[in-house]
Amino acid sequence: MTSGIHHLTGITADVQANVDFYVGFLGLRLVKRTGGFADAEQLHLIYGDGLGSPGSLLTFLVWEAAGRGRTGIGQVLEVALAVPPGSLGEWLGKALAANIPLEGPSREFGESVLRLKDPDGLIVKLVGVDMPTPAPLSGAPTRIRGVTVLTDRAAETADFVARFGYRPEQRSGLTQRMVSESDVVDIREVSGFVPSVPGAGVPDHVAFRAADADAIRSMRIALKDHGPTEVHDRKYFLSLYVRDPAGILLEHATDGPGMTVDEAPDDLGRTLFLPPHEAGRAEDLKAMLPQFALPGEERFPVRDLPFIHRFNRPEAPDGTTLVLLHGTGGSEADLMPIARRIAPHSVLLGVRGRSTEEGTNRWFRRFDAATFDQADIRSEAEAFAAFVDGALAGYGLDADRLVFLGYSNGANLLAALIQLHPGIVRRAVLLRSAQVLQDPPTADLSATGVLMLNGGLDAYGRRAPELADALAGHGARVDVRELPVGHELTAEDAAEASEWIRTTSP
Repeated sequence: MTSGIHHLTGITADVQANVDFYVGFLGLRLVKRTGGFADAEQLHLIYGDGLGSPGSLLTFLVWEAAGRGRTGIGQVLEVALAVPPGSLGEWLGKALAANIPLEGPSREFGESVLRLKDPDGLIVKLVGVDMPTPAPLSGAPTRIRGVTVLTDRAAETADFVARFGYRPEQRSGLTQRMVSESDVVDIREVSGFVPSVPGAGVPDHVAFRAADADAIRSMRIALKDHGPTEVHDRKYFLSLYVRDPAGILLEHATDGPGMTVDEAPDDLGRTLFLPPHEAGRAEDLKAMLPQFALPGEERFPVRDLPFIHRFNRPEAPDGTTLVLLHGTGGSEADLMPIARRIAPHSVLLGVRGRSTEEGTNRWFRRFDAATFDQADIRSEAEAFAAFVDGALAGYGLDADRLVFLGYSNGANLLAALIQLHPGIVRRAVLLRSAQVLQDPPTADLSATGVLMLNGGLDAYGRRAPELADALAGHGARVDVRELPVGHELTAEDAAEASEWIRTTSP
């Protein structure tokens, strides 16, 4: 029977820091970059040995700027990686030099252990034990030594893990060690703890190896009386998902087809792949997924600014930057697909609003559908003006080549910014906008050009003419175009905005 750990999947809130730690510090190889199979708008990175061999794989779902998860019952607590027994001293010095949080070295189950924390707070144990891998990398861990899981039903969890080829071995305090042919699972009983909450730094699941699809089918049949199971084709392996009696998410994953099914061994990790069923959205997804640089590649350091933001850089930028303000419930990536169609060679700077309403992102508070918090609008407009100044200085952007594009709630904040802070915005595209300022100030807006794209069938568009009059009345160059659509965005919006940006370029 094939046994042992296939991979561990975690969650990161900072893709660049994650790559820097697992490739730059640990020395693993990025063997695959994909859009998530469950959610293609979520980047998925896979690290491993030189060939991405089962048992060496650490994978991460990228939740950019997400909050940290909560450690608790029903989760994997930490992952252990094997390194040569005599190398822990070197790893200790390397971690100290890199200012990486650490504990140890210590002894656990007779093995030397050094605990580190990755940038999201995930505990990564380096264990001094010889564990060969098919394609070792110089100076890097060889493979996964094991995982530690937290459970309040230790005996039942141990019995369940035994289904995947593990047997009880040593016990140390409240921890029962289970061993397979190649690695270990440490089951730690933690009665009285709170349940875990998903988020950055908290592992999502651990996957155990299955020889082939027949093994997956057999496991599913064996679990038919246990509870719900799901089987998914993840292209690189076939997976069965199930939860143990304590709620720990476990996966059974086949060894094949493997990481080389769509890339030659020398090219692993270089190409962004998307799930086959998302082929029709490929270009949009490429614009939305966060970008990063591998060690040695050119990179753009992220500046500490008042708003969460993300860049998307085309292969041949033309010097223009589109600053994107999403609508209610959106994110910094939402407008990137349409923005990429509007300006194929522009750098895109997506920004996330800081106000929230019932868990959705917004740019300012509202009291009801038509009454807005005027103090909050002014406060957030002032903060956004500071963000623009910081972005111009921190990223070396050209103020004359900035174009601001806002949709719905984002367009409304952008319109308020134009009126409250003249000169910050020189060119703006307002998609489905309205006047939200009750007492707009008197200001000289002659330095600003605005394209307003209104929906003729838009139920929210009744205050658009008021906004157009206010902008034009204070000297802005306003081009109002009404499209035969509602509040939704269409290809006609992209075409009109693209033509306007082209004809108004300095």
